[in-house]
Amino acid sequence: MASIKDVAAEAGVSVATVSRVLNEHPAVSPAARERVLAAVAALDYRPNAVARSLRTDQTRTLGLVISDVLNPYFTELARSVEEEARALGYSVIIGNADERPDLQDHHVRTLLDRRIDGLLVSPTDGGSPLMLDAARAGTPMVFVDRWIPGVDVPVVRSDGRAAVRALVAHLHGLGHRRLAIIAGPAATTTGSERVEAFREALAEYGVALPDAYIGQGDFQAESGRRATEAFLALPEPPEVVFAADNLMALGALDAIRARGMRVPEDIALAAFDDIPWFVHTDPPVTAIAQPTGELGRAAVRALVDRIEGRPPQSVTLPARLVVRRSCGEPPPPAPTTDPTDPTDPTDPAAPPEDPKDTRSTT
Repeated sequence: MASIKDVAAEAGVSVATVSRVLNEHPAVSPAARERVLAAVAALDYRPNAVARSLRTDQTRTLGLVISDVLNPYFTELARSVEEEARALGYSVIIGNADERPDLQDHHVRTLLDRRIDGLLVSPTDGGSPLMLDAARAGTPMVFVDRWIPGVDVPVVRSDGRAAVRALVAHLHGLGHRRLAIIAGPAATTTGSERVEAFREALAEYGVALPDAYIGQGDFQAESGRRATEAFLALPEPPEVVFAADNLMALGALDAIRARGMRVPEDIALAAFDDIPWFVHTDPPVTAIAQPTGELGRAAVRALVDRIEGRPPQSVTLPARLVVRRSCGEPPPPAPTTDPTDPTDPTDPAAPPEDPKDTRSTT
């Protein structure tokens, strides 16, 4: 592997001149710069990232700790983070917490030991002493999707409350009154917020949320299956199951089918976090879609602002309801008539048809 001394010898310049060219310093003549770049290309020289990080106190590396790499939502989030970071000149190291606080802290500790420039985290709970200490110590950090209340760290997230209200309005319009929710862990902000938003939206229509209609899940498919089995065993099962995450919705669908029941004829199903699979289930699942790609890109931009000395901003983006067939078809619109239309057959003042009129009406 070529060294910086090899490049200097090939270009006929000093090591200091090579360093200035590589760091885009203006105090280099065009001719010298051209010779250095030609030597770099000829020798396939790659700067030593470790040495550069020791010299500049930067690694141009970001850490990302996501809650569950098998969840398509977080997979897409990680992809958008990596793409945006690369566009801004940074690399990304990803850690999968698998919804475990201990594994989350393991990844955070490892990333900090590797001298990353900044950290993106979707916390698995709200009480990690390690992250609290890192935030207090001034580690550049941004929370994405989830956050730890009371910690002075920028948060990039979507507005789930507005989307849940839209979902409840849709369900109420379809005539559903017994609505249940499979909640995520209460220790996560998204787990608690989605239950609160669901309860508040139901209250706007005078509909209660009984304790029996709140199933406790953990953002995994198996918990969605267990909670739905409990709902279906009730003397008065719910008409709708709303899973507060996509994997729990798939578990709910398994439990419904295991009972020989049909969606939406026997019970309706909706989910938070739309995923491509929902288009291909039978029936396609109504879901709340977060702007996952933009969330990842906005989180990277906020973190890089923090790293490079610009004031970072928290960002809240709108989520949207995607209506499909899993909650039932809306009733057909009532026929409307225009009392001013003389051809309206329901208008008693309309002239009677002439049975002898053979003119085409097409």
